[in-house]
Amino acid sequence: MQKKSISLKRKTYIAVMRVLMGISASITCALVILLIGYVLCKGLPDVSWELITTKPSYLSERIGILPDILNTVYIVAATLAVVLPLGAGAAIYLTEYAKNKKLADIIEYAAETLSGIPSIIYGLVGMLFFCQFFGMKTSLLAGAFTLVIMNLPIVMRTTQESLKTVPASFREGAFGLGAGKWRVIYTVVLPGCIDGVITGCILSVGRILGESAALLFTAGFAHALNGIFEGLGSAGATLTVALYVYAKENGEFGIAFAIAAILMILTVFINLSATLVGSYFRKRAHDVRGTLVLRRPK
Repeated sequence: MQKKSISLKRKTYIAVMRVLMGISASITCALVILLIGYVLCKGLPDVSWELITTKPSYLSERIGILPDILNTVYIVAATLAVVLPLGAGAAIYLTEYAKNKKLADIIEYAAETLSGIPSIIYGLVGMLFFCQFFGMKTSLLAGAFTLVIMNLPIVMRTTQESLKTVPASFREGAFGLGAGKWRVIYTVVLPGCIDGVITGCILSVGRILGESAALLFTAGFAHALNGIFEGLGSAGATLTVALYVYAKENGEFGIAFAIAAILMILTVFINLSATLVGSYFRKRAHDVRGTLVLRRPK
């Protein structure tokens, strides 16, 4: 009787937990669908070809967000060009090279502390450090360097955790065949953890696209149309900053919802692209590990 009662309690507990998890998953999915649906329904009617392919003209009262789209692309590219090699290099050092455990712990603690600092503080520090101390003034480049500091912990931690998932037997086998330290990392370890780098890239792009507080202090909110090199050296508004300006300063909520819809579409597109790239590299890494033959150094 006692065994039957315990078994019945166990089955009841499992059934209740399944129901609760199902309810939680349903609520989460419903919130995401409602949010995306509401923004798209409110924003897509105001999205037009003229809106996304022209710059604003105050004489004709025309509203265009082409400069904001280009500024967003510029700042994403500039940030990723710096933060990806820097974050991946720091992760490789901590995982593969660092022999001083205390130093590695201090670096990891500093990275975790950076990830918890509010973005408005990054904006103030970036304004004082990059805009004034380094003389960059209010520019997209100053905003990109500020976002590098913000996203460095994300890329570093995701890459580091992915490096730890590569089995030690792969490293030992490569060392046994006579490969050097860097060759093992380059040909065996990095292909096996490319999904972690892609994950960090996705998270970084999402945070860059959604950041506005730090960029208000460092990048500004100009709507000038410039090339990439000229644009990085001048002030410019990203899509999120433009959304804030049109909604809060100008009261153009229709344009604000249109920008929000474009941001959601961009986010979905970037996530899908990153997923496809990650799948390609994971498949390639699997094929390489299956057929890899390391040559002994002469």
